[in-house]
Amino acid sequence: MAAEKTCNPTGYFFICVEYWRGFVYNGSTMLVKIKTFSLLGIDAVPVDVEVDCADMGIPKTILVGLPETVVKESTFRIERALENSGFFNPIHRTIINLAPADLPKQAASFDLPISLGLLAGSGQLPATVLNQFAVVGELALDGTMRPIKGALSIALSARELGIKHLIVPSENASEAAVVENLNVIPISCLNEAVGFLNGEIEIEPVASVDLSIFEQLSESEHDFSDVRGQESAKRAMTVAAAGGHNMLMIGPPGTGKTMLAKRFGTVLPKLSLSESLETTRVFSVLGYLKGDVPLIATRPFREPHHTISEAGLVGGGSPPNPGEISLAHNGVLFLDELPEFNRRTLEVLRQPLEDGTVTIARVAQTSTFPANFILIAALNPCPCGYRNDPRRQCRCSTFQIERYINRISGPLLDRIDIHIEVPPVDYAELSTAAPGTSSADIRTQVLAARKIQAERFAKSKIRYNADMSHRQIVNYCKLDEHGHSILKTSMEDFGLSARAHDKILRIARTIADLDHSANITSMHLYEAINYRTLDRKLWK
Repeated sequence: MAAEKTCNPTGYFFICVEYWRGFVYNGSTMLVKIKTFSLLGIDAVPVDVEVDCADMGIPKTILVGLPETVVKESTFRIERALENSGFFNPIHRTIINLAPADLPKQAASFDLPISLGLLAGSGQLPATVLNQFAVVGELALDGTMRPIKGALSIALSARELGIKHLIVPSENASEAAVVENLNVIPISCLNEAVGFLNGEIEIEPVASVDLSIFEQLSESEHDFSDVRGQESAKRAMTVAAAGGHNMLMIGPPGTGKTMLAKRFGTVLPKLSLSESLETTRVFSVLGYLKGDVPLIATRPFREPHHTISEAGLVGGGSPPNPGEISLAHNGVLFLDELPEFNRRTLEVLRQPLEDGTVTIARVAQTSTFPANFILIAALNPCPCGYRNDPRRQCRCSTFQIERYINRISGPLLDRIDIHIEVPPVDYAELSTAAPGTSSADIRTQVLAARKIQAERFAKSKIRYNADMSHRQIVNYCKLDEHGHSILKTSMEDFGLSARAHDKILRIARTIADLDHSANITSMHLYEAINYRTLDRKLWK
């Protein structure tokens, strides 16, 4: 009995043959294999969907290969999608295996490969054509495609395996097409996929993304010239941006700490394509990418609320998912009102700040996520916010101040390179018409300093002064006798740790780079030490 079916999203019209439910197989067994992928953290792991339709046994569909609940439920979605698209479901014993069997499968992206496998196994689609493609996609009950997570990671993995053609939902096509040397076929519904594989319709691969998107999306509405006064804070941010240093700002409410932090990204170098791919992968696996923006073209700025959990900040769950620090990879993580965060939540930042990655261990698996970000933190000097403010009187007791400040541990502070005070701005500076230092001016200095670092670390894996190892510090941060004397006196007077000693030298190296100086002078060292004294003054 013939029936006409329409693919609503594209308007394609197909004539499909609808078989009676009493269809009888000819006694043969059909085994079909289709390539697809499963997400493991931010990586895509190859999976073979094996469908065996046999004319024997009790009519039943069995799904094996460690499928999670969302994959187990796919059999119900697929059954209705096939019927509503004009195809029939195999009525005899069907076994669907997702290999490798010891890898948990948990994404709805298996819907389309399983459906095509059932169609090929029951003779409704030539099985040989499936060998040339990898397939991913979630099906709605009417057979239309729904977007999936992690299309970029899947496309990257497909290219590494030498796969030439990848079938994806139309909404994910531009994201997957970022990967070169891979033909990405956009599909809107199941009928369209079958028509394409049967050769009934032609679908052109999606063109690779135009890299001019970086220029279009890299413009920002923020600029440092919007901030009146605070030139010393802008100088500290210039140093932080030039060397990739973490930064802590302390000051009363309303002094511009948040304004400064939100403009920090405007002075950083533009994202390179490789950096963009690294960052986009994290957003992709979490489903945070917008359909019309296939790549993250600007450095991410993440500003989590202080009620965030440990898993929300660094990642977690089972299986593990990336957290805010991975979403801030190659960008900025801004923690406002730092003491209001749970102390235990802040302590989990210690290892990522040192290593640039975070490892989440579970019984079933261990996942490592990128977390190379610049931390910008801000806090008030006391609970009321007006300690040392010449305009307002502080109402906090000594005990309240100590309890407030002690929410931040010394080891965490040691990992933050630069500490500065952001004082109130007087009326004369606020009312002046003269613009302050602009983002363009600061970016020029930052780019020049980073060019020096790129040449210095050309044969190394690190990119910035903030990442220098102790051995590299010895090689690139040499001091004269007077410099050693200054640093020794400062460490004894302020009780600085060995970690603070290395950070002072890294900061001094960055300041020297901003001055285009091959040697670290006493002035560079004095400025670097000044950025490490504020925490000692407050915490004592």
